[in-house]
Amino acid sequence: MMRRRSVIAGGGAVLTGGPAWAQGVRVLDSAPKAHATIDSRSSAFFVRFDRPVDHGDSRLAILRDGKLVEVLHPRLESAPNVLFARAPTLPPGSYTLHWRVGGMPQFEGEIPFTVAGG
Repeated sequence: MMRRRSVIAGGGAVLTGGPAWAQGVRVLDSAPKAHATIDSRSSAFFVRFDRPVDHGDSRLAILRDGKLVEVLHPRLESAPNVLFARAPTLPPGSYTLHWRVGGMPQFEGEIPFTVAGG
């Protein structure tokens, strides 16, 4: 199984791995946005892509200092091109929203964000 990796850069995904880049997905929008500071009460997370994605085989996860904080399971009822999930309240600090779009091949990326204090 071939796996492609993508990284968020300025709100879009940069795909690596050779000529298969044309088959990749592009991030159109997200909450939080890359490098944004959000309120600690924010609990909705989403990533909107330029094409439909397989919700059942896709994942969202929140990491802090490279360690898993929470695995989020995208809602199957969301729009075909959106991974949407809710998370518990996060304490202040720096985090990363990691996304993985399932299917063949798989693509993944990260969106860094900060949760503001009190």
